[in-house]
Amino acid sequence: MIILITGASHTGKTALAQKLLEKYKYPYLSIDHLKMGLIRSGNTTLTPVSDEKELTNYLWPIVCEMIKTAIENEQNFIVEGCYIPFEWSKDFGAMYLKNIKYYCLVMSNKYITNHFSDIKQYASIVENRMEDEGYTIETALRDNAKILEQCQIYKVNYIFIDDEYQIDIEL
Repeated sequence: MIILITGASHTGKTALAQKLLEKYKYPYLSIDHLKMGLIRSGNTTLTPVSDEKELTNYLWPIVCEMIKTAIENEQNFIVEGCYIPFEWSKDFGAMYLKNIKYYCLVMSNKYITNHFSDIKQYASIVENRMEDEGYTIETALRDNAKILEQCQIYKVNYIFIDDEYQIDIEL
C-alpha cells in the first residue's frame, strides 16, 4: 500500500507520516528531503525558494516512478510533502491506483485562529524548520483555504482539521 499525504505548510504531514511509520512500520519519504538532496548535490538549478509549481513539476515525476517501483515490488511506502499535485491520479494506471491512498490535510479557519500559537510551537516536532518567520496567521488562513478549494475542485480525499488535532489513518 502506498499512502500519499499532502496539504498546506504546517498541517502536520511529516508528523502524520512519522506516526504511521511507528504504527504500521511503513517507511516514508519526505519530498522535502528529496528536494534538498537534489538541490545540494547540484542535480538541479532550482532552489528551496523556487516557485512551488516549478518544484512540483520537477519532483513529482521522480516520486511517481518511486511509487510505481514500490507497488511493482509489493512494498508499502508513505510519501509526504506539498509537491503532490491534486491531479496526481492521472499519472497512474488502474493497477497502480488500487494500491494508493491519498490524504490531504486541511485546517479550518476556526482551527487556525484558535490554535495558531500551537501550530507554530509544533512546527519542528519531527524535523527542524530552518526559516519560519514568513509563516503567519494570514498565510496559514490563505494557504489552507486555497488547498481546501483545490481538494473540492479535484474531488480528492481530505482530512478537515476543525476542532482538535487528532489525526489517524486506519490502513
